[in-house]
Amino acid sequence: MTASLTTDGGQVKEQASDHVLPHRVVIVGGGFAGLFAGRHLRHVPVAVTLIDRSANHVFQPMLYQCATGVVLPATIAPSFRAIFGHQHNMRVRLAEVVDIDLEHRVVRARTPIGGVDEVPYDSLIVGTGAGTSYFGHDELARHAPGMKSIDDAMAIGRRIFGAFEIAEMIKEPDQRRPWLTFAVVGAGPTGVELSGQIREEARHTLRGEFRAIDPLACRVVLLDGGTAPLATFGDRLSERATRVLEAKGVELQMGALVTHVDADGLDYKDHAGQSHHIDAKTVIWAAGVAASPLGRLLAERSGGEVDRAGRVKVLPDCTLPGHPEVFVVGDLMCLDKLPGVAEVAMQSGLHAANTVKRRLNGKPAKKFHYVDMGSMAYVGRGHAIVDFKGMKLSGSLGWLMWAGVHMTFLTGYQNRFATLFSWVAALGGSRRGRVFGVADLAGVADGATAGEPQAAVGDADAARTPG
Repeated sequence: MTASLTTDGGQVKEQASDHVLPHRVVIVGGGFAGLFAGRHLRHVPVAVTLIDRSANHVFQPMLYQCATGVVLPATIAPSFRAIFGHQHNMRVRLAEVVDIDLEHRVVRARTPIGGVDEVPYDSLIVGTGAGTSYFGHDELARHAPGMKSIDDAMAIGRRIFGAFEIAEMIKEPDQRRPWLTFAVVGAGPTGVELSGQIREEARHTLRGEFRAIDPLACRVVLLDGGTAPLATFGDRLSERATRVLEAKGVELQMGALVTHVDADGLDYKDHAGQSHHIDAKTVIWAAGVAASPLGRLLAERSGGEVDRAGRVKVLPDCTLPGHPEVFVVGDLMCLDKLPGVAEVAMQSGLHAANTVKRRLNGKPAKKFHYVDMGSMAYVGRGHAIVDFKGMKLSGSLGWLMWAGVHMTFLTGYQNRFATLFSWVAALGGSRRGRVFGVADLAGVADGATAGEPQAAVGDADAARTPG
């Protein structure tokens, strides 16, 4: 005799049968939420199917290091099949979810070979994460790409390194200057980490490699509408980050509202309403996130609601109102004003998997309880800031804690050793992730975008690193 779960009047009940297939759990999105949910179901008597349009789990908190050549893409993006290769109750499907039929409990996904597959479920865990938000001005994406995927990071890396190459070819200083100017929009963790890394690669990697230009003469401008970088970390740590960034040569333009971006640079208004222009051939957007479109689809099908960012408003146990068999987790859920960070994704994914396990054992679901493990951000060479349960660290101690956390949450010992080696090599100026050619530089010179705005199927933004 086997057990399955059915719903009756919105309540989940256990139903016994002599001819019932194993309980089917479908996980949509293989980011932090989907990864942790899938792993937690390893020894549970269920049949798990993971659907993602990417073949890899992306460790998003380190995308900026991929973009700036510190780590190789494969190091932070292991294959799902490698991760779950020994988990016999897990099946991985490379496909893009296009529809979810809540009434018939079917997920419809478009495959790479054409056609749409129907994947039935008894329990559904949706963690399709978030993409880049341009606050209603998606036209800015053409010249100010965001960074939510490995492809985004690699394309942005080509733009950054390619700009130095093109500057080397230009003899006229006035024409060369925009190529050596990099504007990063958004002074949250991603923007701070990326702008600091550009200055570091100019000082410790590229300096001495060129003959016609001095890479250290590059200008890196960090813009944000707030009053200070990393403002959510509190005044003390924000001030510390400000000092480190300025010491590295990053220009801070706070109180700046970007109004226009094109191939020649960007326009912004300051806090007084005055307009300014920055000549920059490379503009990178790190200012906001928007939930996957699947959030609105689920809300429409269930009669639920979404917040301004498109996140689904869920019940205290992370389930969709009226559908206790459907869990919405990670960056896609709106619950108790929880932030869109990796920690929330990990814990909500575990909660969903544990709830499935409890129900199979005849136990009621529990409310989701989030344990805040703090926040951290890498500011520069040997410097990181950490806010952990009232303990505020910066400098070398902060960096050691930051490094330890990243080593812990990276998937696979091989990737951990590779990352550690890359960090040590970067301290000596070596960045192994610089791969591009003439065709890539032609695209950069033409002002081609590094990536259009998209809703990432992988989870967690990871605007902050896990702590």
